[in-house]
Amino acid sequence: MASTPTPSPQQPAPHHLSVSEHRSAAEHLSAAEHLSAADHLSAAELIDVVVDPESFVSWDEPVPDPAGDSTIDAGYRADLVKARARSGRDEAVVTGEGRIRGRRVGVIVSEFAFLAGSIGQAAADRIVAAIERATREGLPLLAGPASGGTRMQEGTLAFLSMVRITAAVRAHRQAGLPYLVYLRHPTTGGVMASWGSLGHMTVAEPGALLGFLGPRVFEALYGRPFPKGVQVAENLFDKGLIDAVVAPAQLPEILDRALGILVPASAAPVPPPATLAVRPATVAAWDSVLISRNPRRPDLRQLLAFGAIDALPLNGTGQGEKDPGLLLALARFGSQSCVVLGHNRRRPSQDNAMGPASLREARRGMRLAEELHLPLLTVIDTSGAALSQEAEEGGLAGEIARSLHDLIGLRAPSVSVLLGQGAGGGALALLPADRTIAAQHAWLSPLPPEGASAIVHRSVDFAPQMSAAQGVHGAALWAAGLVEHVVDERPDAALEPRAFCERMSRAIEFELSRLRVVPLDELLVARVQKYRRLGRT
Repeated sequence: MASTPTPSPQQPAPHHLSVSEHRSAAEHLSAAEHLSAADHLSAAELIDVVVDPESFVSWDEPVPDPAGDSTIDAGYRADLVKARARSGRDEAVVTGEGRIRGRRVGVIVSEFAFLAGSIGQAAADRIVAAIERATREGLPLLAGPASGGTRMQEGTLAFLSMVRITAAVRAHRQAGLPYLVYLRHPTTGGVMASWGSLGHMTVAEPGALLGFLGPRVFEALYGRPFPKGVQVAENLFDKGLIDAVVAPAQLPEILDRALGILVPASAAPVPPPATLAVRPATVAAWDSVLISRNPRRPDLRQLLAFGAIDALPLNGTGQGEKDPGLLLALARFGSQSCVVLGHNRRRPSQDNAMGPASLREARRGMRLAEELHLPLLTVIDTSGAALSQEAEEGGLAGEIARSLHDLIGLRAPSVSVLLGQGAGGGALALLPADRTIAAQHAWLSPLPPEGASAIVHRSVDFAPQMSAAQGVHGAALWAAGLVEHVVDERPDAALEPRAFCERMSRAIEFELSRLRVVPLDELLVARVQKYRRLGRT
């Protein structure tokens, strides 16, 4: 996030993972042609880079020497013997545990020098055993695949081993344990289509060839080369399939930050902030609307920069979509970790109104919060959802409905923040939460006041009157019980962005801390009741 402002000297700089450093796919059109396994780290070298010195302990049980095994085809037996000699390994994966900046982590790393990192039954046994051990011992897992896929010499049974590996990953994730993936050059076939694509967070090696079907196989089958630049890490990032492109040397820092958020230490209760005594602004609703539209008003990026201890952005839906209208991140406000999703404030030079892909990305964040047992923070600051043919054909209305459905039943504590503008279905889609914090001049309405005026009066000239009549401003939202916590502006957040964001972050930390001690079933009942009380019955 290159546009993130630099925090003040009084506050430690948050360590945002900058996406400005990622080169475009166009700069890597022939990357796969110039890279080979020899250009990249072996399993042992990657482990040495990532884990703390002398902390790695192998979990591998020895694989029997194939040299004297007459049950194996002679040609394959010879391949296995050569692979052992070439790689110095007895199989295509190395497993064990190590410490990353002091934290215990399970590790599964492919050894590409052993038959192109291909997965046969012995390798699959080793992977499954490692995942299950990490699950039993409550350890996060780092997977570093580099593989051509399943081992052709072992046929269908090797192919089917991807199912049991996936089942083990699923059980690990269902236990609420982080599964982090570092995709290395090359990762293709069944590995990419199973344990290589199931990470809570997935980053990749620069220039890595990543895809389902290897380009050499495609050309052999179809008689023409696969298009250049498609199966390159940077292109996958551009398409929202992976979260970042990271050199091996950067990986320990990224993993440390991710684990610092995903595996938070127990924290003492957060003292009540001064903002609990703040009440809504007494100005007219239209005045708040105008104040909220100031282009200098702090947005979500600044809230993370000035208010969060750390924020690690994620990228896209993981299913081939990304939308500039939404920001998804893992973050820590004071002692409280959370998944953050919120609107990217619309800029005059940008067309980043929230589209349907934004909400599919938001729902990825909701699933992460549930699975990782982290609270969810949603941040609302939008002039309205995208209005276009593409948004309609992409199912925007349905995505708003599904977002509401998921938030009202979210099996995780949730806090929503009304940061500025709150217009229409785009705002409503991120609103339902256990607690709602509002900036003093934030507002919420079915449409921008001008739109409401056009419907009722056939003219936008009555927007000020409509904003008052509709009760869009903080005072009305507070009176209705929708907003429980107000953060003051002195007198306008645009005039004091750093101080405002610091106050907001303390309010967020307090509300997250308060919710973490409430049983989840109680939260779910109270959440529904909160919105039921807004009705007339």
